[in-house]
Amino acid sequence: MKLMRVGQPGQEKPAILDAEGKIRDLSAHVKDIGGDAISPEGLKKVAAIDPATLPVLSEERIGACVAGTGKFICIGLNFSDHAAETGATVPPEPVIFMKATSAIVGPNDNVTIPRSSEKTDWEVELGVVIGKTAKYVSEADALDYVAGYCVSHDVSERAFQTERAGQWTKGKSCDTFGPIGPWLVTKEEIADPQNLGMWLKVNGQTMQDGSSKTMVYGVAHVVSYLSQFMSLHPGDVISTGTPPGVGMGQKPPRYLKAGDVVELGIEGLGSQKQTFVADI
Repeated sequence: MKLMRVGQPGQEKPAILDAEGKIRDLSAHVKDIGGDAISPEGLKKVAAIDPATLPVLSEERIGACVAGTGKFICIGLNFSDHAAETGATVPPEPVIFMKATSAIVGPNDNVTIPRSSEKTDWEVELGVVIGKTAKYVSEADALDYVAGYCVSHDVSERAFQTERAGQWTKGKSCDTFGPIGPWLVTKEEIADPQNLGMWLKVNGQTMQDGSSKTMVYGVAHVVSYLSQFMSLHPGDVISTGTPPGVGMGQKPPRYLKAGDVVELGIEGLGSQKQTFVADI
């Protein structure tokens, strides 16, 4: 299933994309796409609904594909080829940092470049959406706790992230720096999350063209690993790292400016398109 949320910010309705690409209204059956709706029981309930019986929604704006996210967790330097382009060594354990949930926006919303930004960068990432509480889970069982997957754009401000004192979070958490969606694709539709093509274009030029197969730590490992340190709850999102081709890895480095258009997508998970604008 491809679950989504459509409507103006704060007024999104839960919806499902049918086989013909029509957006169908789920609001008579679930409150939102999050929490109970993406639990194993909730997904079973939605799967039993015939989409053809649901009203078609004509709303153009697509919101973030998950509501009520409590934690937005990111994994750094998790692609061997990306680590190489940045001159970093592959970490002996997953590098964890948090992205503020206030950064979350819809997949096609504008992204705002902060006023003092010098180095706003792009990163296409595979998002993992948790469907039931995970605590101390084994790697063998980890995917049982996943509701599905989505496209995640881990927009980053590199000067904030690496050139100023402190940790990475402030370079990752600026308002609008977390577009997710367009859909939450339930896990049964993705045969192998470790074999998905990933791409990103800036102003029509391909910058990233990679695959989740070059992840250092795969989805099952990451979910299990995180669950050893914190409980993962339904609606939590894990952004699992990016393939090579980011702006800081270009020679010379290249960063985003107002007016730039970024398009990105992942095989089977849809695509996003954002215009970058100045924060006035």
